[in-house]
Amino acid sequence: MTVFFQLAVSCALALAVCAGAVCYFRTVRTPRLPIGVFNGADIFLMMGFVLALPYLYLALPGAVLPAVLALAFAGGLSVGYQPVIGDGRLRWALIAALVASVFAAHLAFGDTSAPYWTANSCVVALVVVSATNINVQGGMRLKNVAWFLLALTVYDAFFAWVVPLTEELSDAVQGYPFAPAAGLRVGEDLGAVLGMGDLLAYALFTTAAYKAYGKAGLRTAMALVVLFGAVAPVATLHLVGAVTGHAPALVPAQVFFGPAAFLGHLLLRRRGPERRMAEIVFARERIGGPRQRPARTARAQAPATG
Repeated sequence: MTVFFQLAVSCALALAVCAGAVCYFRTVRTPRLPIGVFNGADIFLMMGFVLALPYLYLALPGAVLPAVLALAFAGGLSVGYQPVIGDGRLRWALIAALVASVFAAHLAFGDTSAPYWTANSCVVALVVVSATNINVQGGMRLKNVAWFLLALTVYDAFFAWVVPLTEELSDAVQGYPFAPAAGLRVGEDLGAVLGMGDLLAYALFTTAAYKAYGKAGLRTAMALVVLFGAVAPVATLHLVGAVTGHAPALVPAQVFFGPAAFLGHLLLRRRGPERRMAEIVFARERIGGPRQRPARTARAQAPATG
């Protein structure tokens, strides 16, 4: 029963976040950030940020950590959904309501309850959709995502099996609201949780693949997310437990998904060059504004940006 519950929740969450990110990509145009073209230096900087963030979290007193996470969630929601809700007061009122719902559910039902994890998962999913589109629409290409995920594979394996930083961070947020994860718990026995970083990896790859190669990229990415992002980690967890009699405390999903995503990138690359943002027609409608369709730009006239 447990394995089927975890498979169902993991697949549903991963697919929902990826579908949400692609839907946002198709309908909403985010303001372009002045970051230029993504290159190897950007990947290096991103990995530096990923490496430093857990240490920052662990350095904070326990009671301060949820407040910092709540502020980070609120900031990510504000930036990502400004094109959707232009009225700043309305946007912040909705964000405050979302953040308050997580805190209220945690206070009323506890950190192992279904209401808390439902509210927290909604906020985390919305933040992931926002962060994905800021990066992909801002110039991040599929090859950048593939290399980043490959580096993330090494990072996750090292800090899960050599230096238990990931487990320490998980323990640090136990008992507090605003966990950087999404999932569902039903009672004390049934539970499935996916880290926010893993969900961001799935959404980045799926949205970048769709941007680069259209429906073919989307189909490939969704299949890889289900097989190697959701099914493989859960199956491995239970298989190791059945063989050894001791289930591992943590199976880093990126160990499976990172290499698979990189191979998926190499497979898709055979279709030709990646599409750029200037080549994609957006059919979007701003809330409170008219439908806008930017004109298609020929490849020869496209700027040298993602």
